[in-house]
Amino acid sequence: MATALRTLIARNDESFSFIYQENIDRLENVSFFNPETDVPCLDDVALLYLPGGYPEKHLEALVAAEATRRAIKEYAERGGHIIAECGGMMYLCEKIVTDEGEFHMCGVLPYSVTARKEDRKLSLGYRRFVLDGQEFRGHEFHYTQFLGEVPPSVTQVYNAKGEPVPTPVLRYKNVLASYTHLYLLPTRN
Repeated sequence: MATALRTLIARNDESFSFIYQENIDRLENVSFFNPETDVPCLDDVALLYLPGGYPEKHLEALVAAEATRRAIKEYAERGGHIIAECGGMMYLCEKIVTDEGEFHMCGVLPYSVTARKEDRKLSLGYRRFVLDGQEFRGHEFHYTQFLGEVPPSVTQVYNAKGEPVPTPVLRYKNVLASYTHLYLLPTRN
């Protein structure tokens, strides 16, 4: 008898803490792991969901969990499906830079994010974008920014008034990542 594929969600008290319950309810065969302490088995995972939170407050623990970061990068490289929102997107980047230094993350996305106090800038509001004929809605709330130029987006993101905003939506293989916290994740057919 074949094992059903599952959705694996990163979750802990702060680093990966922001997730709509409706998203969890919409997904099937859900299990959770803590990226700071657990090395996930990704062999039977149909979707890896990295929600938002504050990874910049737990960088030492995330860096110490090298086997976890390596497993996630390998999963992405072999075409695994990942949705990463805000803090989850930051975790997939090359590194997060703070006033204390540079902290290497998963390295799936070739970008760096700054959480330095001098770079803090509030980005807040409802967001909407269309990708592959499907509309996505959510919200954005963060102080971190991309270090250097903002990466190119695979689609235009709009605010609640329909005005374009510079928030990028990133795609790499089967990875979809953005600062937008999605409300009602897309379902896979």
